[in-house]
Amino acid sequence: MDRNEKSEVVSALHASLKQMGVVVITRNLGMSVAQSTDLRQKMRDAGAAYKVTKNRLAKIAIQDTDYAAIGDMLTGPVGLATSADPVAAAKVAIDFAKTNDKLEIVGGAMGALLLDAEGVKALASLPSLDELRAKLVGLIQAPATKLATVTQAPAAQLARVFGAYAAKDAA
Repeated sequence: MDRNEKSEVVSALHASLKQMGVVVITRNLGMSVAQSTDLRQKMRDAGAAYKVTKNRLAKIAIQDTDYAAIGDMLTGPVGLATSADPVAAAKVAIDFAKTNDKLEIVGGAMGALLLDAEGVKALASLPSLDELRAKLVGLIQAPATKLATVTQAPAAQLARVFGAYAAKDAA
């Protein structure tokens, strides 16, 4: 990799880190190409990204971002899982690490907040942004549904009473 390619990698990583809500650092302990591809696909499906990069380049890229504190964790063969949703990358990384012993969660950061491996696990147990939105819509929609049911009930009762009188007169 020549100097221009390195500078492009650093600038691209730096730009993406400024937009991300979370960075999860993983250590690859001999994962195969198929396993890495599977992990990347699962990350993409969840709206996250997974990138293995040289530690020196990553340390340069994290300067002047909220993630400057993770520099000490960038040792050995590491990969960076990132996502704008604070939960997506952590959830996929933790789920993948449960089924694959060659992926170890080192730690991460959520903005300026530094997380250890247990912090990443706790973050992964939270509901995702989409799940929270769905719950919020359900909570907002519930009173409207109850109101419609309550206002409809008297009309339905009147219809039953009129139906009973009509049946009584017909008999």
